[in-house]
Amino acid sequence: MNKFRELFNLDLPIIQAGMVWCSGAKLAAASANEGIIGTIGAGSMNKELLDKHILKAQNLISKNNHLLAVNFPLLYHDIEAQLKVALDRGIKIFITSAGSPNKYTKFLKDEGRLVIHVCSSARLAKKCENAGVDAVVAEGFEAGGHNGRNETTTMVLIPEVVNNVNIPVIAAGGIGQASQIRAAHALGASAVQIGSRFVVTEESSAHHEFKNAIINASPGMTKLLMKKYIPVRLLENKFSKDIQELESAGASKEELKTLLGKQRAKRGMLDGDLDQGELEIGQVSGLINNIKTVKELVQEFRLAYQE
Repeated sequence: MNKFRELFNLDLPIIQAGMVWCSGAKLAAASANEGIIGTIGAGSMNKELLDKHILKAQNLISKNNHLLAVNFPLLYHDIEAQLKVALDRGIKIFITSAGSPNKYTKFLKDEGRLVIHVCSSARLAKKCENAGVDAVVAEGFEAGGHNGRNETTTMVLIPEVVNNVNIPVIAAGGIGQASQIRAAHALGASAVQIGSRFVVTEESSAHHEFKNAIINASPGMTKLLMKKYIPVRLLENKFSKDIQELESAGASKEELKTLLGKQRAKRGMLDGDLDQGELEIGQVSGLINNIKTVKELVQEFRLAYQE
């Protein structure tokens, strides 16, 4: 934990996750202002929009500009243009996911940046370490959004990864309360990354109908779907039930891709279509029952390090 704090120059070893359609400038800046790593999710942005969000966040941060990060899913075609925007704007922390850590880690390290890569297994974590990343996010099966195919839970994954690498391990998946933060550290994690709980904050750009749907969700209302195409954990709605029916009938990757179409996540998470939108959220949604400000939430999380 101390190594992580020193490496990233922060007090609380917490990362607010960079989630598509939810993690814009306002959320990232509020998080950085509270002394944790605030992350803009570049997955739902072109280079021009990303540039606007970085500039807006930098203007909103009263201190701790060094804690502003950007998450880059490497599967997008304009990833190099996105990386250039962040480099030009002086972003110090790059969180990469959904691709090989070998692709850009050396390039970013040569530019003097800190690199974190997201993985879902000890084997991939070791690959990340060998590529030269500064830390790994080990994301368990409970996590929302795009997920690994292994279905390894956080409780099992974290000690597996900790035992196989010598760099800081950041626990993710199913973490949304101070008690869960303490549990992650007890498993050997140097830090935690929290996503779903930050979706339901005042500063999140998620649609208020999506936030309310999460608040009203009961345990067990999320499922990992579309494993043949791109695995993603979704909150139950008409669209997710259609996916399940297709999968039960043995649908092909192409059929799942056709049903998904384009802009389905935007439709659900940003525009608030609770019927036909893709509602990406983690299992911890069953424990979320109110909307908080980032300040209130981080004050709550501080209890994990005071008790």
